[in-house]
Amino acid sequence: MTPEEDARWMRVALGLGRRGLGNCWPNPAVGCVLVREGRVVGRGWTRPGGRPHAETEALARAGALARGATAYVTLEPCAHHGQTPPCAEALIAAGVRRVVAPFADSDPRVAGQGFDRLRRGGVPVTTGVLAGEAAEDHAGFFLRVEQGRPRVTLKLALSLDGRIATASGESRWITGPAARREVHALRARHDAVMVGAGTARADDPALTVRDMGVARQPVRVAVSRRLELPLMSRLARTAREVPVWLCHGPEAEPAAIETWEGLGARLFACPVADGQLDPAGVLRALGGAGLTRVFCEGGGTLAAALLAADLVDELVVMSAGVALGAEARPALGALGIERLDAAPRYRLVETRPLGGDVLHRWVRG
Repeated sequence: MTPEEDARWMRVALGLGRRGLGNCWPNPAVGCVLVREGRVVGRGWTRPGGRPHAETEALARAGALARGATAYVTLEPCAHHGQTPPCAEALIAAGVRRVVAPFADSDPRVAGQGFDRLRRGGVPVTTGVLAGEAAEDHAGFFLRVEQGRPRVTLKLALSLDGRIATASGESRWITGPAARREVHALRARHDAVMVGAGTARADDPALTVRDMGVARQPVRVAVSRRLELPLMSRLARTAREVPVWLCHGPEAEPAAIETWEGLGARLFACPVADGQLDPAGVLRALGGAGLTRVFCEGGGTLAAALLAADLVDELVVMSAGVALGAEARPALGALGIERLDAAPRYRLVETRPLGGDVLHRWVRG
């Protein structure tokens, strides 16, 4: 295969892997395509819950046609025995002629051992193909493995003058139907949707993915230092149907903890810093529970805390053609910035219309 052909088929594998985003945590969303004599003989992606792995799926579909094929895999095949046998061994046993992958897995249980096993089994390995694209897809998995926290995307739906609600708190709807549908698509590609206590109280959000046909709903996370959340809310009423995780501080009343646990929620005691829940501690708790990708929908206090702590990896800003004025509620709480060079900076990577609104996507600079 030429480098151009390797890039072509790796792009196909990456597209397959993205089907698993939001569905397969704590595992990475891997794609695999088996190519023999210029045609695809097997393909797969990591299934909901992390099993089966992409390579296992592709090999099962290919059957005997896997022998002599090149396997394009978006992450190093695993080499350890877990709930399933190692994918590196499965590729060798199937008679795969060559394996192409972007890079090694940083999980210490793999960390080059999969490639080593393939080479010892007589299967050449090519790395470095579309590594940049693959790194973006696996960023959440790598952050959880290496730093113990998930990747955070912060969504802001704003007026032209950076407001998220009128002075009275009215916010439905600043943006239009196309933007709201995009929010559901974004939720579907994340393991969890997170809001602060103020948003949970004011909006009574469901935080579910609707009209997308998803196989697995994201975990719904609410961050509330004192666990002051309404017990008649949609989150409370549906906690046994779609997971609800609550991050609280040491001041939360034991009775409130017991009540929420009785409703089916999972609770996480997190540290407090500067009078509020420590955002780094919250993310460590979520990462420890397996989450790799979190979609934060506000409100302003939580968004500001994450930005101030340099914990926002991606910003999705949806701007509507409406102005609300200085008396309206700002998108962000206080950041305590006195010098411009201390402000968080992001790099613009996408701009596109969403009906009558505009989406801007920014990543860490």
